[in-house]
Amino acid sequence: MRIIKNIFLLLLVSSLMVSCATLRVGGKKEQKILIRTTEGDITLKLYNETPLHRDNFIKLVRSGFYDGTNFHRVISEFMIQGGDTSLKENTPNIDYTIPAEIRTPAIYHKYGVLAAARLGDDINPEKTSSGHQFYIVVGKKFTDEQLDVMQADKIVRFGHANDSTYKFNAQAREDYKTIGGTPHLDGNYTVFGEVLKGMDVVERISKVETNEQDRPIEEVRILKMRLVR
Repeated sequence: MRIIKNIFLLLLVSSLMVSCATLRVGGKKEQKILIRTTEGDITLKLYNETPLHRDNFIKLVRSGFYDGTNFHRVISEFMIQGGDTSLKENTPNIDYTIPAEIRTPAIYHKYGVLAAARLGDDINPEKTSSGHQFYIVVGKKFTDEQLDVMQADKIVRFGHANDSTYKFNAQAREDYKTIGGTPHLDGNYTVFGEVLKGMDVVERISKVETNEQDRPIEEVRILKMRLVR
C-alpha cells in the first residue's frame, strides 16, 4: 500500500513539474528587434511559437550579422527581403537551413509579418528555411471569392480537404480582406514574427525604384539591428 502511495505521489509531483514548465514556456516574454535602416526604423516582435527561427534570428542579430546589409529584393504590394550578405565584406558564410515551423492556420501571411525565405519545392520539398534571409510582408487586400479560389487550389496542389494547413480561418479571412497580406504563401513558408512599429518605413521601401532583378536602384541599407530590452 505504501509503495502504491509513493508511486502516486511521484506521478503527481512529476505532473505538476511538467505543468509549471509548460506555463514558463508559454508565458515567455516575446523578444523585440529594432532595425535601423536608411529609410527609418522598424520594430519587430518574434513569435515564441517558432522557437528555432526566433533563436536563430536573435543569434544573428547579436553577432551583428545583418549590420551593413541591404534589402536586396523589393516587390511592391508583395514584400521586402533582406539578409543577403554577398555584398558585405568579412561576413561568414551561412549555409545551414532551419527546419520548417509552419503554424498555419493560426499564424499566417497577414500584412506586416516577418517570415523566412527558402529555396523552392523542387529542391527543398521539406520547406526548410534559409538560415539568414528573411522578408516582411506588404501584400494587398483580397475578397472572399478570391480567397475561396486560392484555398481550393492549394488544397488540390498541396493537401487534402480535411487538412487545415491550407484553409483560411475566420480571423485570417478578415485580415486578408481588411489589411491585406500574401495568402498564397500560407502553409509553405515559416512566419516567425511581425512588425510592431514602422510599417510606414516598410511601405516606403516597398515602393523604391528597382531593376529587372527586383533589386533597388539605390541601396536601402540595414544600418544596425539590435535587441530591444
